[in-house]
Amino acid sequence: MTGAVLALNAGSSSFKFALATAAAPGTPLLWGVVDRLGTEEGVMSLKGQGGAATTPLAAPDHGSALAALLEAIETRSPGLRVTAVAHRIVHGGSAFTAPEPVTPALLEALEALVPLAPLHQPHGLRGIRTALELFPDAGHVACFDTAFHAGKPWVHDAYALPRRFYDEGIRRYGFHGLACASICRALGAEGYPLAERRIAIAHLGNGCSVTAVRHGRSVSNSMGFSALEGLAMGTRCGRLDAGVLLHLMRGGMDVAALEALLYRKSGLLGLSGLSNDMRDLARSGSVAAEEAIAYFIERTVEEICRAAGVMGGLDAVVFSGGIGENAADIRAAVMARLAFLSGADGGWPRDAGAPRRRRGGTLAHRCRSRRRGTGPRGGALTPFPRPGSPLSLRRRGPGSGSFPHPGPRRRPGPRPFRRQPTRAGPKTLARTLPSPV
Repeated sequence: MTGAVLALNAGSSSFKFALATAAAPGTPLLWGVVDRLGTEEGVMSLKGQGGAATTPLAAPDHGSALAALLEAIETRSPGLRVTAVAHRIVHGGSAFTAPEPVTPALLEALEALVPLAPLHQPHGLRGIRTALELFPDAGHVACFDTAFHAGKPWVHDAYALPRRFYDEGIRRYGFHGLACASICRALGAEGYPLAERRIAIAHLGNGCSVTAVRHGRSVSNSMGFSALEGLAMGTRCGRLDAGVLLHLMRGGMDVAALEALLYRKSGLLGLSGLSNDMRDLARSGSVAAEEAIAYFIERTVEEICRAAGVMGGLDAVVFSGGIGENAADIRAAVMARLAFLSGADGGWPRDAGAPRRRRGGTLAHRCRSRRRGTGPRGGALTPFPRPGSPLSLRRRGPGSGSFPHPGPRRRPGPRPFRRQPTRAGPKTLARTLPSPV
């Protein structure tokens, strides 16, 4: 039998996997996802060997999802034997800044970090233990979302608290690092001059973050000590004045109630009162849903602008995650607000799923991760907001493209009081990548 490598990614609302031979780990034979975990609307989508298929799967938890995925692997790839399993773990703390073999000591150390990522760490650890039972003879390795951000400057790593708290581990770790590292590898493979550019990676899904990447290295991430900070997310509040927490505690709310509020009842769900899923909000038509979407866009723009300030400019924005990949309307609304920034890869951005905004055409780039083995050209992006909503843009059909020649470097920084009608901001690079959180 042929040896195979299995990559597992247990997110807060999904379970993803990719399977490849050990001889060619960068070219998956089969990949898939169980989406909307814990709901009756759950589905399992598979691609690769055996064709594409989507079937209903109301998986109550990550263990059930993994069992269904493994059954699909055995059915579609009976000649493969899993010899290595890579696990995505959200929080590695300050101790783990590189992939680590799974050992009892490692699992114990990661259990101690559960309070810092209560929506993710338990699922990742449960996935490891389930996989250890199913593949006892395979090698298991834990890969950490926080590792990509480990070398960022101290000023973007610390909070303005007494120094002893930093020494005790209270610091801005940052998350979605595995997705960011994958994007950087893909950009480099396509010939994009990453070492000379300043990019913002907007990972928008049920969990959201913006990462400032300068010269290929993480400089700052909108998340911090936990995966709670920064952008508004599916059920997480994002940025919040700490005074609000003090006020709620004085009103009698205990730690358990606060955790439930901030992690599970806020974000898009809390603002809309309807759902944590952007697709549901886009179809709703209610005022609360539209206000939640507008809030989401506003916070995204703010964080990208903050990233630009950290890097001293902005050359490109890379969108990833479920919303970033599929919501052309959201991308267009965000990029329209960034038009005042002038970067080295300037020129009005065009997306595969968004309309042309100006005469003369626009540049588009959409490529799939090489981990999916589909190369630099992918299918059309699908905008999902309902027709007639404030965010719905008329679609002109699919598009594809490749990285243009970067051209001459422009003078960095915004140009106040003057906006050229034929020039607008950083380039959009809409990437189709796995959505880790």
